[in-house]
Amino acid sequence: MRIARFSIDGNVAFGAVEGEGPDGLVLDIIKGIPYGDFELSGTKVPLSKVRLLPPVLPNKVVAIGRNYAEHAKELGNEVPEVPVAFFKPTTSVIGPGDNIEYPSFSNELHHEAELAVVIGRMCREVPRERVKDVIFGYTCANDVTARDVQQREKQWARAKGFDTSCPLGPWVETDLDPTDLTIQATVNGEQRQLGRTADMIRSVEDLVVHITEAMTLLPGDVILTGTPAGVGPLNVGDKVAVTIEGIGTLTNRVIKRG
Repeated sequence: MRIARFSIDGNVAFGAVEGEGPDGLVLDIIKGIPYGDFELSGTKVPLSKVRLLPPVLPNKVVAIGRNYAEHAKELGNEVPEVPVAFFKPTTSVIGPGDNIEYPSFSNELHHEAELAVVIGRMCREVPRERVKDVIFGYTCANDVTARDVQQREKQWARAKGFDTSCPLGPWVETDLDPTDLTIQATVNGEQRQLGRTADMIRSVEDLVVHITEAMTLLPGDVILTGTPAGVGPLNVGDKVAVTIEGIGTLTNRVIKRG
């Protein structure tokens, strides 16, 4: 099931996305919030009549760096012995169609297409065999990075945590096997990244186990699983799209920070 978060007439709600094609999609409004058991209201609105929002509002976004060997290689890095984890703040999260604001302190902005894991229940110290039980679903993400700042500063907080640096969407797919999906990024229609989640060094299960050894994850929290090779520059005016097999396409435009 595809679960979207949206606004209409000033109200925010969740809905199940039904239908196919850009003109055939409708939202069946969900009663309450979608974590755990929920009911569909039967009230349906065309997707074209609403504004899609970030599909979740995470308490935290835990991101993993260098989880594809070819990506580590293209930036001159070794594959890490243990997962490299960092945080992106909630203020970095934007939704489909929202603008990425080019930060004033950078001259080299890059796209990073990623599979995002959405947590569905509070969890800590999750055993491998229970990982599927704590996952709500999956969505597309773009770990937008100020590459020059990342290379200049030892910590990645500013380079990867600035406002609008974490586009998520367009919705959460709850019924998906993440082990071997095509993941790609295009800029102005030109393909930049093309990879498969099967090439991740550490699997979704590995990452959930590793992260929850240290911290509690809450419903709506997001794990970014790393990016395949092909990262590259974004300029003001560019339209960047992340597409993941079985989920959909997340599109955002880069604007000058006002």
